[in-house]
Amino acid sequence: MAADAMRELTVPVDGGELAALEWWTAEAQTAGWELPEPVRAGSEKPDDAEPAREAALPVVGVHGITANAAAFGRIGHELGGRRRMIAPDLRGRARSADVSGPYGLDRHAEDLIALLDHLGIDRAVLLGHSMGAFVSCLTAVRHPERVAAVVLVDGGLALPVPPDTEIEAVLGPAMTRLSMTFADLDECRGFWQAHPAFAGRWNSYVENYIRRDLVGPPPLLRSACRADAVRIDGAQVLQDTETLAAVTNLPCPARLLWASRGLMDESPGLYTAELLAGLETVTARELVGENHYSVMFSSAAAEIAAEVDAVAEQAVDAER
Repeated sequence: MAADAMRELTVPVDGGELAALEWWTAEAQTAGWELPEPVRAGSEKPDDAEPAREAALPVVGVHGITANAAAFGRIGHELGGRRRMIAPDLRGRARSADVSGPYGLDRHAEDLIALLDHLGIDRAVLLGHSMGAFVSCLTAVRHPERVAAVVLVDGGLALPVPPDTEIEAVLGPAMTRLSMTFADLDECRGFWQAHPAFAGRWNSYVENYIRRDLVGPPPLLRSACRADAVRIDGAQVLQDTETLAAVTNLPCPARLLWASRGLMDESPGLYTAELLAGLETVTARELVGENHYSVMFSSAAAEIAAEVDAVAEQAVDAER
């Protein structure tokens, strides 16, 4: 834990600047992984760009519909400097809340390409959780030259819900939270600790995650996440034809890790082995005993990091 390091970035996009986090480690820095300043789109990479880091495909984390970049904190730690990892706050969330619309998954896909351009990254592995998995699939299909592989975590495949379902019904308390205010951090923490998915699972990674979401002065602390962005994005996750078809048209190696339990720690979760049985474009594996949220903050993060390494190596071998 003491070796972890992280920096804040901003990425220019249409409508403002996305905030992002980047993880590496003290050991990686001493091995020569100095992080250069971001490279503007269209400019050349620095002549002294470190070959060790450039040789390993970077990872871009794409968070869920009401989440933020800090959801990838434990995975960034588990990668242990083996790969450069960057995760943006998607527009309308956390420190990118003021980036203007329009919203939508296609907009997030273009923002990811803007992030790659800004950082001078030719190709990357996309690691998408929940809604971020749908965004990752859509980006890979639209920009196959920029996406080497994808890892999907409890998302990316059409959800087994009736066609007229509203996103509020799917998200439950997560959506209700967007209209709530909290007297202080303790009250907000209590809200999340009482949530079935987080009960008994609290740690520093969850703490950082909830803190990044909060804005405003006490006693009016609130989520920075914009409800209008969530509704627009959620409608595409549930109904958009191109979005839902993307996982079946992936042009690159792909893995899907699905939680056995759902958003409220219920069983079964969003996906089942039967639902995934016919999926031919993705190698799927269950994370037993984990729920939709806990997969990002528990020891399951090590399994996700291992899948990232495996699919990245598969992509490199295929290119050779």
